[in-house]
Amino acid sequence: MTHSMPCMIAVVTLLSSMTSLAATTDYRTDLQIDASTIYRQRCAGCHEGGAARAPDRAALKLLSVERVRASMVTGSMSAHGKDLSPAQLDALSSFVGGAPSPTATSGSRCAASDNTFAGSSSGPHWNGWGAGIAQRRFQSAAMAQLSASDVPRLKLKWAFGFPDVLRAYAQPAVVGGRVFVGSAGGKVYALDASSGCTHWEFTARAPVRTAISVGQGPVGRMVYFGDQRANAYGVDALTGQPVWTTRVDDHRAASITGAPALHDGVLYVPVSSIEELHSAAASYPCCTFRGGVAALDAQTGKLLWKGHSIVDEPVPTRMNDSQVQLWGPSGAAVWSSPTIDPVRRMVYVTTGNSYSDPPSDGANAFVAFHLESGVRGWARQMTAGDVYNGACNSQPAGSGNCPKAGGLDFDFGSSAMLVTLAGGRRALIAGQKSGVVHAIDPDREGAVLWQTVVSLGGRLGGVQWGSAADDQHVYVAVSDLRIHRAADNAPGAQPSPFGGSVRVDPEIGGGLLALNLETGEVVWKTPHPGCKQVAGCSPAQSAAVTAIPGVVFSGGLDGHLRAYASETGRLIWDVDTRIPYATVNGVAAMGGSLDGPGAVVVGGTLYVNSGYFIFGGAPGNVLLAFSIDGK
Repeated sequence: MTHSMPCMIAVVTLLSSMTSLAATTDYRTDLQIDASTIYRQRCAGCHEGGAARAPDRAALKLLSVERVRASMVTGSMSAHGKDLSPAQLDALSSFVGGAPSPTATSGSRCAASDNTFAGSSSGPHWNGWGAGIAQRRFQSAAMAQLSASDVPRLKLKWAFGFPDVLRAYAQPAVVGGRVFVGSAGGKVYALDASSGCTHWEFTARAPVRTAISVGQGPVGRMVYFGDQRANAYGVDALTGQPVWTTRVDDHRAASITGAPALHDGVLYVPVSSIEELHSAAASYPCCTFRGGVAALDAQTGKLLWKGHSIVDEPVPTRMNDSQVQLWGPSGAAVWSSPTIDPVRRMVYVTTGNSYSDPPSDGANAFVAFHLESGVRGWARQMTAGDVYNGACNSQPAGSGNCPKAGGLDFDFGSSAMLVTLAGGRRALIAGQKSGVVHAIDPDREGAVLWQTVVSLGGRLGGVQWGSAADDQHVYVAVSDLRIHRAADNAPGAQPSPFGGSVRVDPEIGGGLLALNLETGEVVWKTPHPGCKQVAGCSPAQSAAVTAIPGVVFSGGLDGHLRAYASETGRLIWDVDTRIPYATVNGVAAMGGSLDGPGAVVVGGTLYVNSGYFIFGGAPGNVLLAFSIDGK
């Protein structure tokens, strides 16, 4: 995954595709050449050639000149900008970028008289990732205040643009009439839930893609979240002032992608990493990261304990082809939000694959930690021997840093949902990239209750970011994104960073299913409506699912958010978010693909981010609010 999907294949592809075009002209000796020519020769092949994950000109215009220049000097496009003069960099940045710099955008500030925040948890709210520590992603009627008959009448109420970014990938929390949401620009915003005006913004040390948890702290109500450099934060919910910051893992590749879960004054922070990306380089000594959970005092940020999903520390194993020392076991990152079980006094996580040999039993597993100590209680592995990293995209198993065991990349990106069955029995349920949904017994150390195959599965397949559950059904969206080799001149062909061309398959993937909560039996299945010959479209439904009484919401890479009747699977509402928007804060914004976070429904309003171009989807930078009365 990466902060994107469970594993790093897509991130490796993204970075490779951005650096694969070779410069054909030495621009250092030709200062007269104009910016449009530089763009055409260096940039247009990807940005106007339909390359997977390369934003087009319209999307690039959402970026400021400063952001574009920085990407060519120190960022992902530095390979293209390294031999350009300062004047040429300035000219090309001005030609490509178009948005005002974030500091020049005043936005829409809420009136000072409105700056109150009771933050009561008794009113309508959605707190954290799954609307509760059981991570079921089900919102009750009292909290949703949106009936099934209301849903077809939903229309846009307001839009908020994230400045100077091309992704909108952090699920909002809504508490006390405020919307708290992070951004790829490293900002966290507190917005008015009704109007979208801005109460405050906080600058983190790195991009924030986690959902946000709200709870009591030393200064009153606080918001808790993590960033992509493994920093966890406690911030005053009223003012946006920082209270504490704690780095939860010192590994250089460590990251936080799942929302911290708050329970009884303790913040349980999942830890993932991008070491799979680093491993693509043969010079990298792969791999030493171990995923897990860190428990912090919510008042002070003090580390109480840290538990690893892989018990054994990594040790030297073999030398790779470049005579670089390799290490293992490693991996088993925790991409999603932890699940808290106050009955058993356990915290449950689902984990990613192993990064390096030897395989670990803590990878691709449900793992239980004791709440008080962080000691690993048990692990129930669902796919054994799955050892995979970014080197395997271009090298056979056993060469370079690609592990000898090879791997399917069938990790979990979904939180485990804790549900109650008939007779008081309980289950943990989560879907996997293998295309299998698993139900296990938390009271019998993960004994399997049922398993249901819902799709073909694959590295970008199966269940990506999460399902939802009410008292009868589990609602499962299917990704199964497929990218195929293609002739260079084939319709829809896109350049591949590994040579040749590829295309996104518009026929494979997508669909929403309802499974019986007790047995896993398929109750209904509604296919994706189809791409209808839209260029570059994939039917993959990768975003997390959200349910309210009578309705299930599912978003996909095609940019559509769809609502289904929970009893029959009938489609009752469909909105295409891939359009430009006028925003309440004056930022130029457009919608894109829906992936990662799902919709949040609170007090009669549905909130959803649009713009997730990492996995073959379309870029975007907007948070949307829909209600039956609209604007």
